[in-house]
Amino acid sequence: MWLNVPDFDQLLRSAQHSALHLEMRDVYGVPDEAPAVERFRETGESDLDPDSEYWHEWTAMVREATTRGVAVRRARIVSEPVTLYTRYLHAMTRVNVEAGEDVRWLPRHRASDLALPGNDFWVFDGRAVRFNHFTGDGDWADPRTSYTEDADVAKLCASAFEAVWERATPHALYAV
Repeated sequence: MWLNVPDFDQLLRSAQHSALHLEMRDVYGVPDEAPAVERFRETGESDLDPDSEYWHEWTAMVREATTRGVAVRRARIVSEPVTLYTRYLHAMTRVNVEAGEDVRWLPRHRASDLALPGNDFWVFDGRAVRFNHFTGDGDWADPRTSYTEDADVAKLCASAFEAVWERATPHALYAV
């Protein structure tokens, strides 16, 4: 059931129809974001340049996928009032949207009756699932991810994503 984890780039580039991402943490503490989060805490500013060193690989991949007709959707379940990290994400999400992602936000209290997997995940074309694993502090756990093409797991994750998506607020309408 659990397979070697393909590179994310490979999964997105091979997607033909959809790439769904569900994020469920209020804080991520991954080291490559620490300076940007600290800058946001101090100044309220974030990197909104889609061609910057921070963003260019991501925006290029998303643009390429959406140009091929792949729907790239991201849903975030967040506690309210939101954390500093969520405000940081919200401020930067403009770049995700401009690159071609569709992003929605769901307050955690509105997700209480939804059956959700225990980890953040990506579902590609409704058939492949890449789970992201984090420590309690929000850093990447070891192993950082797991991957499966098990049809039941893919169906569970896709169904959970769609349940969140249906209730969530589009990014442009969600105020933090």
